[in-house]
Amino acid sequence: MPALIAGTALSTIGKAESDVFHLGLLGQSLLRHDLRSHSWRDEAQIGSTLKAFDACFSNLECVILGARAGEPTRAVEGVHSAPPEVIDYLTGLGVTHFAASNNHSFDLGTGGILDTIEAFKQRDLMAAGLGFDDAAARAPVYRSGRRGGTVAVVAAAAGMIRAGGSATVDRPGVNEIRRESSGDLNSLDVRRTLDSISAARKSADIVIAYLHNHYWELDISVTPKWQRQLAREMIDAGASVFVAHGTPLLQGMEMYSGAPLFHGLSSFFFQTRKSPDAYGQANWQSLIVDCKFVGGRFEEAVVTPLRLQAVGDDGDADFVTRGRPHFATGADRDRIVDNVVALSAALNQPLRVREGVASLRAS
Repeated sequence: MPALIAGTALSTIGKAESDVFHLGLLGQSLLRHDLRSHSWRDEAQIGSTLKAFDACFSNLECVILGARAGEPTRAVEGVHSAPPEVIDYLTGLGVTHFAASNNHSFDLGTGGILDTIEAFKQRDLMAAGLGFDDAAARAPVYRSGRRGGTVAVVAAAAGMIRAGGSATVDRPGVNEIRRESSGDLNSLDVRRTLDSISAARKSADIVIAYLHNHYWELDISVTPKWQRQLAREMIDAGASVFVAHGTPLLQGMEMYSGAPLFHGLSSFFFQTRKSPDAYGQANWQSLIVDCKFVGGRFEEAVVTPLRLQAVGDDGDADFVTRGRPHFATGADRDRIVDNVVALSAALNQPLRVREGVASLRAS
């Protein structure tokens, strides 16, 4: 099993056995049901794809339901809770690195945050962005890759964190980056998160800077200017790659100072309880991103389009089998590629497309 060290610097850097390191990046995992007894089309092939990566990252978009769960902090139908076994399912599928900083982390109060932390700890894992206090919530989480090398994750959330959900000096919670009434991000929150990235840079081969954003534009496919600026600051602080979730659809990707910025990777699993009519087709598009690093430097990211299952196997009321990913094919695949190309072009970032495969290159 990959080694885990959370919140403290490593004494040595775990170098990969090869100079080439493949980091897999996924959409957020709104997975509310353990699917080990619900096999599905492309499950084995997707699992093989994820396990071929040296490391693979996703955000757990729900709170773990455990003994300390409090009263729901939002309308019950909007609570995203799941049994701890969903972590086992995701790791079994191939996910190795997690964040858990999002607007649903506090759905079951402080007790839910503690249960989530404990569920990861019991599995010799940590999810970045949550902690027993603010220092722990913003601390890097380190974990070695399958074949060597160390990947650090520093995670934060911005927007829709309800009162009591953010970590403080004496309260468990989320590493929140607040926004002031002026519209500017809280400078202290930003600085502390950037400091964590800088610390991670000293002890890891690859640093993932993660943001779960709910300060959306009116057109939620548009990446906010402030997010683009924050992503750049995170790269300047030492991040190897910037990844964002929050909007349940794709946003564009771009390069900055030799590092890739993925502004919105949609959902890897999307087990929402809302009616399918509440969403458009774009909400069911997703990607697997293969980021290739050579000698610690980003070289290329190749995207594989996914289509999420909008309706469960047994209809609209089947939430267990809803929202599972499948490889997109044919015209559906082409539409997803065309969408991410257009979204990236809006950020002045051309993508390379050859034989229907899109990629983002360092040069």
